Amino acid sequence: MLDDEQLLHRYATDGSETAFSELVARYVNLVYSAAFRRTGGDPHLAEDVTQMVFTDLARKARSLPKSVVPAGWLHQATYYAAAQERRTERRRVAREQEAVAMNTLQSEPSPDWRQIRPILDEALDELAPADRDALVLRFFEQRNLAEVGHALGANEDAARKRVDRALEKLRALLIRRGVTTSATALSAVISVNAVQAAPVGLAATLTGASLAAAAAGASATFTVLNLVNITKLQLSIISTVVVVGVTTPLVLQHQAQVKLREKDEALQQRAEQLAQLTADKERLSALLAQAKTLPSLGLPAPPLQVTTPPADTAQDTPTNLLARILSGETTPLLTREQAEAFLDENHRSAASLLAAYRTSRDSALLEEAMQKYPDDPQVAFEAAFKKDASPEDRRRWLDAFKQSAPENPLANYLSALDHFKSGRTDQAVEELNAASGKQMFEDYTVHRWHADEEAYRSAGYSEAETTMAATWGLLLPQLAELRDMGRKIVDLANSYRQAGDETSAQAALQMAINMGEHFDGSKGTAGVPLITQLVGIAIERNALQTMDTASPYGDGGQTVQHRLDQLAQRSQTIKDGAKQVEALQQLMTPQDWITYNTRTRTFGEESAIQWLVNKYGKR
Repeated sequence: MLDDEQLLHRYATDGSETAFSELVARYVNLVYSAAFRRTGGDPHLAEDVTQMVFTDLARKARSLPKSVVPAGWLHQATYYAAAQERRTERRRVAREQEAVAMNTLQSEPSPDWRQIRPILDEALDELAPADRDALVLRFFEQRNLAEVGHALGANEDAARKRVDRALEKLRALLIRRGVTTSATALSAVISVNAVQAAPVGLAATLTGASLAAAAAGASATFTVLNLVNITKLQLSIISTVVVVGVTTPLVLQHQAQVKLREKDEALQQRAEQLAQLTADKERLSALLAQAKTLPSLGLPAPPLQVTTPPADTAQDTPTNLLARILSGETTPLLTREQAEAFLDENHRSAASLLAAYRTSRDSALLEEAMQKYPDDPQVAFEAAFKKDASPEDRRRWLDAFKQSAPENPLANYLSALDHFKSGRTDQAVEELNAASGKQMFEDYTVHRWHADEEAYRSAGYSEAETTMAATWGLLLPQLAELRDMGRKIVDLANSYRQAGDETSAQAALQMAINMGEHFDGSKGTAGVPLITQLVGIAIERNALQTMDTASPYGDGGQTVQHRLDQLAQRSQTIKDGAKQVEALQQLMTPQDWITYNTRTRTFGEESAIQWLVNKYGKR
């Protein structure tokens, strides 16, 4: 079977229609899907744009460089073709109405995809060509990493790193556009939704039409080149005939097109202005509604009275699915030489220094990261948990964390706990008020997993050893502090209640519930370890248990007791799943562990457990 480069070369050199037809068949879904998104979901316009792209490929195949990646080139060509089609389309408003009508007949996509679809291609356009090629090959063409590496002229490991880095860059671009998601969730939603099957028979139609159009262009080029060999007298006669015969209808056609374009642009400008006004109105209304509903605590705060009994750690920290697999054996650590080799490969970046520190436990590497990258939020996060840090140093790094990640409420939660422990209750309340309403919670677990895997992989560990060591060795120091923070907030609510400020008491309990929901799995479990979800559930239950169990909860007609029952059931489900993994771990092969961890980060650990039980049976 010929690869893309061979097919393109065969068509470019021999004019093989078979080779071109195979290229169309391979890429018609990719091009049509991109065109479909760029034209606002209009299937007819998408077909027109797809036709233009493959016609362009047929015409330019001979001039494309040998190093071109067909998938990336076609995706970029779709951008230009779609932009041209939008500018010249005369029935834009009517088509949008038709598209809306057609979409109502189709099944609704997932909420995440509805957010991502309109801005996905725009974000891809901002990536460097190499990054865009990697993502298109991996997620749009759905090729494995070996095939991606072959297309990019690299090995499988290099392809994996390229895809991971490109995915993070794409995620950052989407965040700037208001779409918050994890890298694993983003890869899953793109893989599932990005490629839409083109209409039946479109590939066959495209092949014939594109080749015919390309042939027409080639004939015109051939005629012009042969005019060079005609005598000057013949050339002047022919030129006069050609100019008079061709220019007149072209001028008339151009004038008509200019008028139509002016009308279209005016209509498009009005529609865009209306859409912008509508969007601004909705955004401002949402912000106003959010400002009215966000919980806020009163100042000065009453003296904090500890009423929450210390919880049993064994109950709050049930079986850690992966940390106990080795039955007491320590996680392997990188040697100094291995860590230095990894750092050299990654130019001693902030992420690589932190990964080398975690996988070698060499505190000098953390110190280097702190000196070189004081404004990096992940560096500030790690520095805040440095074991031998003084209270002053911890406060300095918590402040740096807040400054470098202003939309991440985790920084405020950790800072509030620090103030609580130092007896600065009013400052802690200010931090909690600042955290209220921030939705971009990030504890960097997935980022740290991936970076640590790269470190172990660089040191020569097998893929199974890499995934297992990175998972077992990853410490989650924020969980204990978040659990303590949840208790402090409940204590604060009780203090407000005893002082007669019921409004602030309810606001504090709502803050604790919101904090637990950030990582209890209710907002998606992909990449969230079960132990993290259990801590989130414990925080939420602790707050709900101090409320009237018969009072309403949420907008669905539930009560507080209903929610407590749901959380208790979910907690038990997680613990039962943990027991299943413990019972089956001795049967698992190295490939099983790779699959288990991949599923955990893509779909959530409960999905991974279900896969494991399906394979080996329930124990």
